[in-house]
Amino acid sequence: MIDEADSSLAAAARIAAEVDRSLPLAKEVETMFDRWRSPLLRYVLTLRLPVDEGEEVVQEVFLSLFKHLRRDGSRKNLHGWIFRVAHNLALKRRYAAVRQLQQPLADVLEDVHDLAPNPEHEFAMKQRQARLLSVVNALGEQDRCCLYLRAEGLRYREIAEVLGISLGGVALSLGRSLERLKNADGR
Repeated sequence: MIDEADSSLAAAARIAAEVDRSLPLAKEVETMFDRWRSPLLRYVLTLRLPVDEGEEVVQEVFLSLFKHLRRDGSRKNLHGWIFRVAHNLALKRRYAAVRQLQQPLADVLEDVHDLAPNPEHEFAMKQRQARLLSVVNALGEQDRCCLYLRAEGLRYREIAEVLGISLGGVALSLGRSLERLKNADGR
């Protein structure tokens, strides 16, 4: 009877120690979630996932991050790690469901408001945005992903790691995409 009580106390002590260890880690992951949730969601939406599935992917990413850090996983380049895990999870979901994006990229970009009071300027900006958006939508998946990841601040090396392509492939893809956008913009 005493051995059972001792083992129960030892188990309770192990659980308490794990909880004490996990609390600061949970706070750290929560802080990262607050910082990276929106950019990560925008990124997985460019992979043509519906918004609700994109939200689930983002949650899975941060759950994976918590588990990774709890196992004392590498903290080197967590920014790139988060985007790579999101990329892989999003592709798995998309291929499993064989779905197309239900909410077009235009809805995601709807948050961008033109504050210019001039109606002519507003009309011209909407035409420009539609023209550029059509170019982005016409890009191949790899080109679109490279462009978006670069816009999110990832370096070429990080983009190459996330997408599993060479640095030259990233440079070629970005150059091709930017040239198409420049031609469409006429500036």
